[in-house]
Amino acid sequence: MVAFGKRLKERQIQEWQEYYINYKLMKKKVKQYAHQIEVGALDRRQVLKDFSRMLDNQIEKIVLFLLEQQGLLASKLTKLREQHDALEEHPQISKITELRETYRGVGYDLLKLLYFVEMNAIGLRKILKKFDKRFRYRFTDYYVKTRANHPYSQLQQVFKHVGLGAVVGAVSRNLHELQDRQGSYLSIYDSPSLPLQDPVVDSIKAAVDRLTHSTNFLNFMAQHALIMQEELPAPVEQHIDEEKYHFLSLLLNLANTFLYMVNTYIIVPTADNYSMSLGAAATVCGIVIGAMAVAQVFSSVYFSAWSNRSYFRPLIFSSIVLFVGNTMYALAYDLNSLIVLLLGRLFCGFGSARAVNRRYISDCVPLKIRMQASAGFVSASALGMACGPALAGILQTNFKIYKLTFNAVTLPGWVMAVAWLVYLVWLWFSFKEPSRDLDENNSPHASNCETEKAEKNKLEKCLKQPLLITSEEKKEDDEDPEADGSEEDSEESRRPATSMVSAYRLLTPSVKVQLLIYFMLKYAMEILLSESSVVTTYYFSWSTSTVAIFLACLGLTVLPVNIVVGSYISNMFEDRQILLASEILVCVGILLSFHIIIPYSVPQYVFSGLIMFVSAEVLEGVNLSLLSRVMSSRLSRGTYNGGLLSTEAGTIARVIADATITIAGFFGQSQLLNITLLPSLVICVVSVIATCCTYNSLF
Repeated sequence: MVAFGKRLKERQIQEWQEYYINYKLMKKKVKQYAHQIEVGALDRRQVLKDFSRMLDNQIEKIVLFLLEQQGLLASKLTKLREQHDALEEHPQISKITELRETYRGVGYDLLKLLYFVEMNAIGLRKILKKFDKRFRYRFTDYYVKTRANHPYSQLQQVFKHVGLGAVVGAVSRNLHELQDRQGSYLSIYDSPSLPLQDPVVDSIKAAVDRLTHSTNFLNFMAQHALIMQEELPAPVEQHIDEEKYHFLSLLLNLANTFLYMVNTYIIVPTADNYSMSLGAAATVCGIVIGAMAVAQVFSSVYFSAWSNRSYFRPLIFSSIVLFVGNTMYALAYDLNSLIVLLLGRLFCGFGSARAVNRRYISDCVPLKIRMQASAGFVSASALGMACGPALAGILQTNFKIYKLTFNAVTLPGWVMAVAWLVYLVWLWFSFKEPSRDLDENNSPHASNCETEKAEKNKLEKCLKQPLLITSEEKKEDDEDPEADGSEEDSEESRRPATSMVSAYRLLTPSVKVQLLIYFMLKYAMEILLSESSVVTTYYFSWSTSTVAIFLACLGLTVLPVNIVVGSYISNMFEDRQILLASEILVCVGILLSFHIIIPYSVPQYVFSGLIMFVSAEVLEGVNLSLLSRVMSSRLSRGTYNGGLLSTEAGTIARVIADATITIAGFFGQSQLLNITLLPSLVICVVSVIATCCTYNSLF
């Protein structure tokens, strides 16, 4: 495994090598400081002063070079602007084409500069973290606070790339104007969402987004889906994405996501009545609802593996299995068989293709719209979660056709069976299997222009290297101060996990805590939703329609809450602060839900349930956002990826929660609420403690 110091040296742009952060020297200084403090040659104050001065010098070196390069780019753009103005008076097609290629060359120079800034930002962040860990001192907080907020701050140039935005804007605007707009006089300022059909602009935008870690609503929603990015994209990779992309196929993937979430929650308001109609206790609804999650634990793995070879066949298989499962669920009433009912739900779980849906977006959607597609995945899930119970509330009728009964408990099965049959037909005729054998080197998109080809070759090596530090490298770098000299093969350290065990070994303590948080919030939400029908019937005598309205209203809060968090709250507070606050609010919601002394009332149940559900939704988004940033790059691809790990953690939580409801039913419905809430409270408290212990490592 190759440590960060050596990787930094290998991936530097050679002609700029002397201007990069001297990470190896600073790492050795940290080791020297530790030894000098141990023998009493230096005290902490001297160490802090000396290390601060060294960091200031390194940052000044980086920033002065950055300003020099910005000046060179600005000078080139000024000359190009003069040529552009001249061409507007006397247009010549050949000159316009030549000017556009020259602008692209400036774009690739800008891309090199963004890569330079990002590598230095990672180096600074890593050496600060190493210093804090070695000396048990929160030096990072002090250094960033004193430097970033100073009126003469140089640190801002590195972490906020001050000034580069103007260069990005100039390149983007001029390339936009030089395109054939077919008579349109709109500029990028008139229509910011207008697509720029130029690979270099898309690559620059992707580089800027990665560098700033922007937290707008779309980004927040996209990270909510945990569709992980492996590395900084290059223009050639963008073309491969567009070769694979097919809008209708993406729409079919999102439709699959929506229907599956509807299928999951449509039975929740009536599952207790269905269980009782078959001679079982109302609390058996926990097993009925949870059977789908049990099967999903296994289906997530084989669908993830299957998506390595195909997307179309897994979706076809999923639709057929879900059609069969829902038909069995509906027929169980006339067959008077609880076994058939449970088998039907198991079949539905075996048809869960969410791993395929995530993988399709990650692999086959162009980078420039991948964020929107990921946000669409989350929105489709949220809409399905709200529509499922609402649909159950509408299906309140009772009639027979021949020997088949259509009533409130069987209609959810029949409706979903028809929906999956229609979807299967649509899928068969409309889905386009993406090509998997595109040769990057033989891409038809390759330009004949020698300048662009030379720039692509020049950048290809550095742009295709992963910039984020993997968890194994973090561990090795922290434990072995001399690891920079390692000669082991770097390919081994980039190989994807080959099993659940190897994937688990790649997780750092902070990532394990975040998976625990994900387990906790899914457990708490499943308890609230799955037992809602039994609890509200026992305490408030609610009808199925009332329960359906309550659950639908909870589901409808998902998108507004994510809009508020993604657009406003995440810009005012750090993710780790929102994470901890949300955990505490989930804990408060659970505490308020207990029935202790006073008579249990509708306002208490609704208010506490709303606090718990909304806080859990906020927590899920922030938690997955953090996971997508710090999880090992080796978990961004392959069968056993980060998305699969989070899905398995959430699914197992749902299985255990539904089993808890059924087991608690043996103590009577009067004790159901408190018995099921107690494990939720314990897990929540443990996750809060774990978060506090790893708080400083969450960034």
